[in-house]
Amino acid sequence: MSLVFDSSFAPHYGEAVDIAPNVQRITVNNPSPFTFHGTNSYLVGQDTLALIDPGPIDDAHHAALLKAIAGRPVSHIFVSHTHRDHSPLATVMKNELGAILVAEGPHRPARALHIGEINLLDASGDIEFVPDMIAPDNSLIDGDGWAVRTIHTPGHTANHVVFALEGTGILFSADHVMAWATSIVAPPDGSMSDYMASLDRLLELESRVYFPGHGGPVTRPKTFVRGLKAHRKMRERAILERVKSGDRTIPAMVKAIYRETDPRLYGAAGLSVLAHLEDLVARGRVKTEANPAIDGVYWV
Repeated sequence: MSLVFDSSFAPHYGEAVDIAPNVQRITVNNPSPFTFHGTNSYLVGQDTLALIDPGPIDDAHHAALLKAIAGRPVSHIFVSHTHRDHSPLATVMKNELGAILVAEGPHRPARALHIGEINLLDASGDIEFVPDMIAPDNSLIDGDGWAVRTIHTPGHTANHVVFALEGTGILFSADHVMAWATSIVAPPDGSMSDYMASLDRLLELESRVYFPGHGGPVTRPKTFVRGLKAHRKMRERAILERVKSGDRTIPAMVKAIYRETDPRLYGAAGLSVLAHLEDLVARGRVKTEANPAIDGVYWV
């Protein structure tokens, strides 16, 4: 199944864009190869609001959110995961608005660090984040004319969660599923086996549209998620083929597999290959010395 990405997205920085009844999107002006045009924040409700993923510490975006809120009460702030492009402003706005800060939990890696391993992703994690409410999987949080269901989707991060807006078919998919690109799954913060299981979890839902953490909507969710699964399986096969052909290191595999990728993303590509190799080693398909590592040697 082919996977077709959609990069036709206009961010409209500083503006609250109506994208569904009682749902607005405000995009942070923080474009990068990893954030596309920027991080999307969402406001839900009419009288008393919910705010989803306030984003990074950014004065202009903070002001844009307050302008869109327009003095209305905000009862809950939902955070999908603790990367610094999504969560730091949440604590600031919680204190400012008196809202309840809701998340799956604090920042943590998907697995413990191996002896001698350095977490290359430390700088991206919001380790200061502390939620007021830790939302269990499949919990329903009622607001003023809206209700949000929390669905745990580890993979991109260990504490990643998506939010279903009950009765609407809308899913706020954060960084788990995005229309413009695949999600980065990078150990030790991310886990490929968790990510694939979370894709299966989304296929169980009857969502009609996803509003992601970056870029525009996913309008055919199940077809797109199946395409993501097929894409990851294709990557897995490509990695296995490279190992079988004699590529024993991750840099060699990245050079062969990601020929059309922006070189600025080679580091992330290497971590993605590591995520696949961790899964393949755990399943006995690939071998390595000790634990899978970015500088490890691999064979079949």
